[in-house]
Amino acid sequence: MNDVKDPDRPSPEALLRAAAQEGRGRLKIFLGAAPGVGKTWEMLTQGHRRREADVDVVVGVVESHGRRETEALVHGHEVIPRRDVSHHGHSLGEMDIDAILARHPALVLVDELAHTNAPGSRHPKRYQDVEELLAAGIDVWSTLNIQHVESLNDVVASFTRVRVRETVPDSVLEQAEIEVVDIPPDELIERLRDGKVYIPQEATRALGHFFSKSNLTALRELALRRVAQAVDAQMLDHARAHALAGNFAAGERIVVAVSEQGHAAGLVRAGKRMADALRAPWTAVHIETRRDQLFSDGERRQLADTLALASRLGASTASIPAVDVVDGLSRYAREARATQIVIGKASRSWWFEMRHGSVVDRLVRTLGEVAVHVLPSGTPDKPLRAARARAGWGRPLDYLWSLLAVAGMTGTGLLLEQAINLGNIALLYLVPVMFAAASFGLRAGLFAALSASLAYNFFFLPPVGTFSVSNPENVVSIFVLLGVAIVTSQFAARVRVQADLAASSARQNAALASFSRQLTASTTHKELMQAICAEVARLLDVRSVLLLPSPGGPQLHAAFPPEDRMEQIELAAAQWAIDHEQPAGRGSSTLTASDWLFHPLRTSRGVLAVLGIARGDAGDPLRSDNVPLLMSLLDQAAIALDRMALEEANLKAQAIGERDRLRSALLSSVSHDLRTPLTTIVTAAQEMKRAPSAELAETIESEAQRLARFVANLLDMARVEAGALPMKPEAIDLFDAVASAAHDTRAALTDHAIDLDIAPDIPLVRLDPVLLHHCLINLLDNAGRYGDAGTPILVRCRRSHDALRLSVIDQGPGIPPGQEKRVFETFTRLEGSDRARHGTGLGLAIVKGFSEAMGLTVEASNIEEAPEGKRGACFTIRIPETLIVTAIDQKDMT
Repeated sequence: MNDVKDPDRPSPEALLRAAAQEGRGRLKIFLGAAPGVGKTWEMLTQGHRRREADVDVVVGVVESHGRRETEALVHGHEVIPRRDVSHHGHSLGEMDIDAILARHPALVLVDELAHTNAPGSRHPKRYQDVEELLAAGIDVWSTLNIQHVESLNDVVASFTRVRVRETVPDSVLEQAEIEVVDIPPDELIERLRDGKVYIPQEATRALGHFFSKSNLTALRELALRRVAQAVDAQMLDHARAHALAGNFAAGERIVVAVSEQGHAAGLVRAGKRMADALRAPWTAVHIETRRDQLFSDGERRQLADTLALASRLGASTASIPAVDVVDGLSRYAREARATQIVIGKASRSWWFEMRHGSVVDRLVRTLGEVAVHVLPSGTPDKPLRAARARAGWGRPLDYLWSLLAVAGMTGTGLLLEQAINLGNIALLYLVPVMFAAASFGLRAGLFAALSASLAYNFFFLPPVGTFSVSNPENVVSIFVLLGVAIVTSQFAARVRVQADLAASSARQNAALASFSRQLTASTTHKELMQAICAEVARLLDVRSVLLLPSPGGPQLHAAFPPEDRMEQIELAAAQWAIDHEQPAGRGSSTLTASDWLFHPLRTSRGVLAVLGIARGDAGDPLRSDNVPLLMSLLDQAAIALDRMALEEANLKAQAIGERDRLRSALLSSVSHDLRTPLTTIVTAAQEMKRAPSAELAETIESEAQRLARFVANLLDMARVEAGALPMKPEAIDLFDAVASAAHDTRAALTDHAIDLDIAPDIPLVRLDPVLLHHCLINLLDNAGRYGDAGTPILVRCRRSHDALRLSVIDQGPGIPPGQEKRVFETFTRLEGSDRARHGTGLGLAIVKGFSEAMGLTVEASNIEEAPEGKRGACFTIRIPETLIVTAIDQKDMT
């Protein structure tokens, strides 16, 4: 169910979106239909104009692809040097975000927004780099081809036969200013033949495939249409944020009014044809009034089918509560800035038109700027009209209670007759009138008004006990009382209708909010499916199951209450719902022998699952008044399943990417850290054949130890990742542990002195001595590797109120800002930074793994207290209070 906002006040959502842009940079995208239309040329040209206007402009990255005109335009701009990233033995140049942030220009030019960054970069995609620059308050201009827009990826692939892998989310375009760079297809083909886009060999191949005239024309149309949609959305957002009146008909927006009648499906199809012809967005809207409470089960099912049809045809759907159809439809049309409305008009009698008026005529008068398309819809079914008319009179008990209320007030008036005058007694009769109208509806209120006027005449106006009136003034009093009572009953009945609609809307919104919270709280696919079944069963008072499509047929994955199997007829109905994307089973038009009703959960990616519902008493699975709620639950469930599937796919892709990164890093590390010592050993061995010497023997021994450490690190890392670390904790003196590690690393730390700053009163700690020894060796080796030659390494231990902090501090370039946690990742050597040195990138990862296995934490930071103002890196192992040996423990050990 949707709530219509007041069009005369600013939209809170639009204001929040506008506020979120405060302090951010602005994004401008030069959008083209295909490569070679001149996007980069236009961006650089306008960049030169901004520089001439004294705007601080820099080039973050420009891909010239060997085009001389583009390279010439780059000259004159300040170009931020690219950052070198090593990948598979090759050096790749990527945009240096940190350098741009440090430079902080007013405007940065970034070519090819959809570009995928090299592995090891901060962000996998260039548009994410741009997001970081925008968040820092830097304006960004970028370029993009229409085939890289995520929502158009399938459309482009359908006629170009080329699937583009690098895409940009539509949300990036929605927040950007877009400028179309466009040239006719013939001119672009001519540029291609002249070698201005690709080299001749590639140009010939491109002309026969992607760059055909039909493809370029279709891509050009897509680009222009997408820009028109973006501009229209931004215009509407601005109008809503500033409460501007009018429909701003720069683009067509169609609203189709649907009802419970069978002809509504024809209105939906007509709206679809109109939307396709105008290439306009469209919405199917049902206005909920109190009349909806009188719908039969068949009418409710017809309404649900009509809204489902509109959704399948690509429309948005909405159900709007309102006092009457004209009020709700006009308010929604103003809020949606609709330019055209499609509505049906049934053939009514002149008497009906005179009593109720014409919805179409009132709508035309209310919405003067909106084109109203009226389609004939025949005559409403007479039996249904008769049944609804009978139901509209209410229950006999309602009239009995109204009559009793009038009788009660008559008794009260008789008791007070001597104390108050006749005019005040007449006012008392308004109380039962308002009670009847508010409790039982307008017709019961009118009955109470008539009864009150008759009772007032019979019991209080002379001659008492008759319906005759002796005083002409009393005749006026009777008619005044009757008129006031009728008006009062109408107002009371209208308040009741509004209250009922508000209560119904509140109940449904509360149910949807609760359903959404439960789905959001689910962290796994299994939890999500079980939450869907449990919430649907609770909200609709049914049994529910969820089945997923599979090559062998639908598979049961969740149920509430638990189900272990489904009958063959149920599986057949579920499969039919999957294949045809329509409901099947009991209560539908297909396979009604099944006890279950199956609804497909659809998204743009197809049917993700089917939800089945059934009642324990073998009755109809769904009450007619719950159909709108079920439709909303199905939409939310489909979106949640789609989100979870995308998240799991993203996690798998990240895992594959991390695996590839580790494999690449391992190969790089092995090739370097094995080749170097092996070369040294082979050379030294060859020299020893000619002239044996102790120095060469020491070289062989040193490099062999280096190889042994490398293999040990690989084995240690494998043990960490496998969780196979045997623990034998015992009381350890930290001074002795550090001294032992320093002794074992003396050969690798010949250029560094080790200063120990460990107080004698530092208590013993209960740790595994072997694992702690490995941690200290790797920290000292890391400090020697990255510390400047000739500088000392400080090992310091301090006690705080809840822990011991053991720190290893070098005097080197320090750690790049923001990389303090990344240094502990496997095979990480911070490429492109001053800390890049030869090594495996395993040492600090082993320190972290071993420390956490012992219950410790390790952190990295920079210090500014090194001698002569030099920076340094500080790695600290935090030993919690629970692992410190107390004096009582030492006494017990003694």
